Amino acid sequence: MIASIQNIFSIPELRRRVLFTLGMLAVYRVGCHVPTPGIDAQVLAKFFEGTSGTLLGLVSAFTGGALERMTVFALGIMPYISASIILQLLTVVFEPVERLAKDGEQGRKTITRWTRYGTVVLSVIQGAGIAVGLQTMRGPAGEPVVSNPGVGFIILTVITLTAGTAFIMWLGEQITERGIGNGISLIIFAGIVANIPSAIVNSIRLMRTGAMGPMVVLLILALMVLVVWAIIFMERGQRRVPIHYAKRVVGMHSYGGQTSHLPLKVNMSGVIPPIFASSIIMFPATVAGLVDVPWVQSVAAMLTPDHWVYNLFYVAFIIFFCYFYTAVTFNPIDVADNIKKQGGYIPGIRPGKATSDYIDMVLGRLTFAGAIYISAVCVLPTFLISKLNVPFFFGGTSLLIVVGVGLDTASQIEAHLISRSYEGFMKGVTIKGRRD
Repeated sequence: MIASIQNIFSIPELRRRVLFTLGMLAVYRVGCHVPTPGIDAQVLAKFFEGTSGTLLGLVSAFTGGALERMTVFALGIMPYISASIILQLLTVVFEPVERLAKDGEQGRKTITRWTRYGTVVLSVIQGAGIAVGLQTMRGPAGEPVVSNPGVGFIILTVITLTAGTAFIMWLGEQITERGIGNGISLIIFAGIVANIPSAIVNSIRLMRTGAMGPMVVLLILALMVLVVWAIIFMERGQRRVPIHYAKRVVGMHSYGGQTSHLPLKVNMSGVIPPIFASSIIMFPATVAGLVDVPWVQSVAAMLTPDHWVYNLFYVAFIIFFCYFYTAVTFNPIDVADNIKKQGGYIPGIRPGKATSDYIDMVLGRLTFAGAIYISAVCVLPTFLISKLNVPFFFGGTSLLIVVGVGLDTASQIEAHLISRSYEGFMKGVTIKGRRD
């Protein structure tokens, strides 16, 4: 491992990319501690006490504690993800956007620009909701969180939070283009991992006071190890569809006659479904939690990770986005056409439409298995940890994102090393990665 790390820094381009990525993540972490003007931080900290295992705890975990401290990055990257979801849905149901998505590089640039505009609009809406909610929040003794409420505070908060989200979006794009890739995913990764030291300190403190027994800690550690093992095992799992290529004689040379395979991963969509599902649930639930109306508070209580309503919607959204994202990123018809053009065929399957139908059938079964796996990883550990009164939110969703992004990042570094004839970053392990 030490030799592999040395190899990373021996390649000038890869060294620059790694250092640039670390620098951008450091800037992000600094911004997570820059407070929003007009907020009493001590009163806000008291309000967030006891939110572990709730929706606020989940949102705060995804933002690296920025929401809990109400910093300029309190909205995190979720508005950008929500805007991306909307644009991807439009590519399926709205024909002009679909044509634009297929219009090469220029079309992708236009969709990216629209996504940025959508991010700003959603940030303004969410920022206004948070600003209004902050003015109604009180500490345990009834002290207000906002010292000088009013229209001026709302406008200032909206501008601050929107600018913070726009800056995070820019950081993610810079990491994707000039760093090691996976910019948005790495920002979420950094936000989750940043909570680990405080979680360890809190656990040790509770063990010393007797509030958490050693067996509970061992059970949590064993659960995390089991989930990590399951994630690595399933992320590397794939169905290899055999492909045979017919022999072609051109002059004195013979081509083809080889056997290859089409690798179809069990989890084709990666960590995107839980991120998308969380962002959708977070938006209405966050607004509901900040509005002091009885029936709205009842809705907010049902949209907490330990409630069956939240988990039902969460699983439904995960399954939907597994199929949706796989359909957007993988087209069986195009794959079947490419196989046919190269003179290949799947044994026992006719080329053309029959091949695309067969690939679609196999992909559908794999996607169903992958959706069940992601749902189980995201819901079951989270539910068990909430029942054990763990003083931090680090459930299945967080583990899936951390391990998945870690594997993807390692695959990017692996590709750079192997392309320059260096030994891979992970000896004896083949890692398949995805890009944002």
